[in-house]
This record gives sequence, structure tokens and C-alpha cells, in this order.
Amino acid sequence: MVIPALDEADWIAGAIASAAADGVEVVVVDGGSRDETVVRAAAAGARVVRSESGRARQIQAGIEASAGGTLLILHADTRLAPGYAEAIRRALQDPGVIGGSFRFRFDGGDSRTAALRFIEWGARLRVAVLGLPYGDQALFMRRSVLADVGGVPQVPVMEDLDLVVALRRKGRLAALQLPATTSARRYVANGVWRTMGRHWLAAAAWALGVDRHRIAGWVRP
Repeated sequence: MVIPALDEADWIAGAIASAAADGVEVVVVDGGSRDETVVRAAAAGARVVRSESGRARQIQAGIEASAGGTLLILHADTRLAPGYAEAIRRALQDPGVIGGSFRFRFDGGDSRTAALRFIEWGARLRVAVLGLPYGDQALFMRRSVLADVGGVPQVPVMEDLDLVVALRRKGRLAALQLPATTSARRYVANGVWRTMGRHWLAAAAWALGVDRHRIAGWVRP
């Protein structure tokens, strides 16, 4: 398992704890944090490696530093549900399945707002209709298939969608019903509807082939 991180001291230990399962190696790739991310990741039991900042670069560095035939990419502010490892094993028993993702869910339990629930519904619809899970849904894949497609696309933003499209050319992606629960902090801080609109604009631009550096400027102002 690979967790890219940058200044995620408040979240990294929780991500690692949720990933704890027999035989699961957790590699945290730090992109130059100025807080206690590295210290807390190591204390939580992960192996920490360092790379240049940039999610795509960090993920690729973590993959190269890890072992095992199955890879899972977990965001530092996302939590896996109990039983996730067994769910992956069952999905990959089908030779036609080359990877997959989990069901998107925000944290907060029953206190999630209607707007956040609407975004969750939109994520389910996107996966069901378009077959495009995002990185915050904890993408997993066979290492051999990732090697076949040339590794993680090295782009400044939306590498998760590029990766999903490349993987789908090699086989089927399973949509598991266990949740990957991610923090709603950025939506709350920047405005739920405004953040959702910016992400939709970026996705549309990605589909139209707009330059990635330009998209990155919209998504990460």
C-alpha cells in the first residue's frame, strides 16, 4: 500500500491504522512535509520514503519502494473499512478483474450535509455509468498490470483518471461496496458547491484534453 503525503500530520496515523491488516505493507511517501507527518507515520508503523512533491511522483516512488503483487493507493485523509483486504483478495480471484476501487463516502456519519450526500451520490453514478473512480476511492490494482501500462502517469493533476483509463484497457475494474471514507475538510473550508463546481470543471477539461498545468491552476489555486 502506498500513501502519498504532504503536511498531513493530523491525518496520517488514522490512514495507516485503517490500513493495518495481516501481510499488508504500508509505505508513506513524504513530499517534503514541514510538520510532523514523517514522525507520526513512522510511529504508526509505516515505512517512510521521501520524494519530490507531486502526487504522481510520490505514488510512483512508493510503488518502486514496495513489494507485493497487489498495490493500493490511499490518500492520507482517507480511511479504509474493516475487511478491505479480504474484499480485494476476493475481487482479484476473478482473472478478468485487474483492479478496482471502493465506494466514496465523506466522514461525519449522520451529520453529513445534504450537499455532501449529493456529491457521494454523484460519485456512485460516475462509477456506475462512466466507470471512472477517483483516487480518493482507494484505487487498487495488480502490480503486473500497472507495469504493463507504464506505471503511474506523470502529470501535475488528475493522474488518477489517466491511470484508470489505462488500466481499463487491460481488464475490468471492480467497484467494491465497502466505503473509503474521506475527509470533507477541503469542501467545508472552500465551500461545498464551489469546490464541487471546480472539480466538475476540471473533469470536463480533462475529458476535452485541456493542458494539465492549466487544469492544475483551477483545482489548486
